Amino acid sequence: MFIDRVRIKVKAGNGGNGVTAFRREKFVPRGGPSGGDGGRGGNVFLESDEGLNTLLHLRYNPEHKAERGRHGEGSNRHGKNGADAVVKVPVGTMVHDAETGEMLFDFTGPGQSYLAAKGGKGGWGNAHFATPTRRAPKFHYTGRAGEERELQLELKLIADVGLVGFPNAGKSTLISVISAAKPKIADYPFTTLEPNLGVVDLGNFKTFVVADIPGLIEGASEGAGLGDRFLRHIERTRLILHLVDVSSASGRDPVSDYGVINQELEAYGFRPGEREQIVVATKVDALDDPDRLESLREQARKDSREFIEISSSTNKNIRELISLVAKRLSESDRRAVSG
Repeated sequence: MFIDRVRIKVKAGNGGNGVTAFRREKFVPRGGPSGGDGGRGGNVFLESDEGLNTLLHLRYNPEHKAERGRHGEGSNRHGKNGADAVVKVPVGTMVHDAETGEMLFDFTGPGQSYLAAKGGKGGWGNAHFATPTRRAPKFHYTGRAGEERELQLELKLIADVGLVGFPNAGKSTLISVISAAKPKIADYPFTTLEPNLGVVDLGNFKTFVVADIPGLIEGASEGAGLGDRFLRHIERTRLILHLVDVSSASGRDPVSDYGVINQELEAYGFRPGEREQIVVATKVDALDDPDRLESLREQARKDSREFIEISSSTNKNIRELISLVAKRLSESDRRAVSG
């Protein structure tokens, strides 16, 4: 199950209490104060793990507590520090304060760590307060409470390429052809109910990651169909492949479909030209009216967008599409370095 939003509670450990104690040893009359300090409470850390791609493991385990510090003891023995708690999250997770909505951290790479709740300091024992004029202090400090807060975690998949389009436009079939991903494929709308990630191997140890975003329909940005729940997953992509079914089987007009999806992207917050987009005409093996293909090609030309026609069933132009995507991503990398 793919879960991309979850609310959790984190509680750092309390600090251990200091202690009031005095030396009681044979042949040591009037032994001085020997109360040790309490241990520090454990912290709670969030840590990104590239082996995770969902927040499902936190849906049913929403509370995370670190160990409290142990109390100090006599003979100046320091209490043991509490063990830290580490909560693993997928790369791409954004951490928000659940009360204020403030964004606290954004995990953009593996192995990153964020201190979500700080453990309480241990209290001082009475040995800490001994001075030349106060030789027998009979008091100590208690440990401080650890931080406690509620966090809203939101996952935005990190992929190089995002596939968008109407349901049954051929997104799942394409990702299954160009990568090792095995999404569910069927001939009814909304077959894909959650994003799928696929890694495309270009050879020479070069790859790019593709995200198959569940089908959008008119009004998706306002909650229609699967709503805008998955639109956030293309926010981090560098390139959009806009798949449009040009066969007559859909019963829709390709140019109209193309316009509707772009309107929904704009309504969600993507400005025209903000993200490079390649228009991909799919299912050309089932094309029975060449005008449907040509009208879409002309519209893409008017919008100054690259256009390519493919068939995932017959592998027509699949290699060409992969090469085109790799070229555009390489150009994007060079612009990022020079910029």
